[in-house]
Amino acid sequence: MTEERPLLEARQAFRGFFGNPVLKGVDIALLPGRVHALLGENGAGKSTLINLLSGALQPDGGSILVDGKSVGRFSPAAARAAGIAVVQQELSLTASLSIAENVGLGAFPRRFGLIDYRALHRRVRDVCEMVGLTEPLDMPVADLALGRRQMVEIAKALFRKPRVLILDEPTSSLSAHEAGILARLIGTLRDRGTALLYISHRLNEVQALCSHVTVLKDGLVTADQSLSGIDGEGLVRLMVGRETGDLFPPRLAATPGAMRISVEGFSAGMVRDIGFSARAGEIVGIGGLVGQGQEDLLLGLYGAIPAAASRAEISGKFRLPAHVGEANAAGIVYVPADRKHEGLVLPHSIASNLILPSLGRLAGKGLRDRQAESGLVADLARRLTIKGDMARAVQALSGGNQQKVALAKWLPLDPSVLLLNDPTRGVDIETKREIYLMLRAFAAEGRLVILASSDTPELVHLCDRVVVLREGRVAVVLSQADISEGAIVGAAMGITTTTQGEAA
Repeated sequence: MTEERPLLEARQAFRGFFGNPVLKGVDIALLPGRVHALLGENGAGKSTLINLLSGALQPDGGSILVDGKSVGRFSPAAARAAGIAVVQQELSLTASLSIAENVGLGAFPRRFGLIDYRALHRRVRDVCEMVGLTEPLDMPVADLALGRRQMVEIAKALFRKPRVLILDEPTSSLSAHEAGILARLIGTLRDRGTALLYISHRLNEVQALCSHVTVLKDGLVTADQSLSGIDGEGLVRLMVGRETGDLFPPRLAATPGAMRISVEGFSAGMVRDIGFSARAGEIVGIGGLVGQGQEDLLLGLYGAIPAAASRAEISGKFRLPAHVGEANAAGIVYVPADRKHEGLVLPHSIASNLILPSLGRLAGKGLRDRQAESGLVADLARRLTIKGDMARAVQALSGGNQQKVALAKWLPLDPSVLLLNDPTRGVDIETKREIYLMLRAFAAEGRLVILASSDTPELVHLCDRVVVLREGRVAVVLSQADISEGAIVGAAMGITTTTQGEAA
């Protein structure tokens, strides 16, 4: 039987930046009716390859082919015309526009020179139903939670009826229900003959959805093969050459220390009237379906959004922080889920981002101490294995190294409480392991780590206790002995009859 001709290919693709090679002769072929996984650690070259395939970048050598024909200089417009659509990990939506306007952007139906909104809504409605978007089509995207925005991004790609669909970490901010909708949609598109390229660090998704894999390491293809007969351990060996058994560091026997956070009747955002407490030396997980109040809980404790409590003890003070500056002064820091927009100043250098929270402490007599700043940057880069020229813009780093910078910048403040919102979202296995080791070390040093995570295995293997939220309230508090994926997912979906176990 003759193999079908690829819809989209890269042949011996080379690409570098500022003299540094990123892709070193990469081949990949996307076939109709196949879900093709692209795996590799952060910095392996996945994003660069996606940009070449979608026309956002041009190869320095090699070629891009559509339907077996070299396309020469490939532009995003030419890629769209060829039926190639990309759902990027970082959303490309316009927050002030409506759902319908974002989905149809660039392809608006017009009447008498004006946008025909009736026709637009009619055309958009079907694709929104495919991805489970039930919100009013005239709702501004700014009013949607992150997971719902991700579904709008997917609908936007589907609106043009692509022949090739590239999905980059598409479930990183989706609830279990939304991820299920996407999985069924991928099956439907595959059966229709669409070629799909699927990029994810969640290897269970790769196993469930994909039939073929290409693995990149240091800009080279190290594997290109069928996934038949390959389990999760096999995928990890293909990527990093080792087993997953040491992904999570061993638990250390430790006695929780002084009370760091204790609140009753706490409300912030969608969180309503909950009790919550945690001590020094603990890693306390916050679980639940996406958008159930996890972020509001952290932001309220951090003083970033209005919050109230009938009783509060936060880092030795008997009231909630009035604002972020007060929280930082009390030793409380926050690492957001959206590192690119909230955690980092992307155009600024790695060094500038690392010293930003410490500028006031480093200044002597109102003047910047450049020597102290350089010493601090070198120390942080060493501790978190951030390599390369610290004068580079932080946006040039891979996602994993950007996340290290977002974490590392707070360490000079010697925080006693770390509030972390999905700190390993879109991060490769090796960087995840480094972050896990770091968090375990923080706890061993007597710090409190509050970890909100959409990665259930992360909560199971890393946390001493897990607080599961459902609709802004505590569904259950699981002690270490009771933590399991089933218990967390069950409580998140309202299957458990337990309302709140031990006091948090």
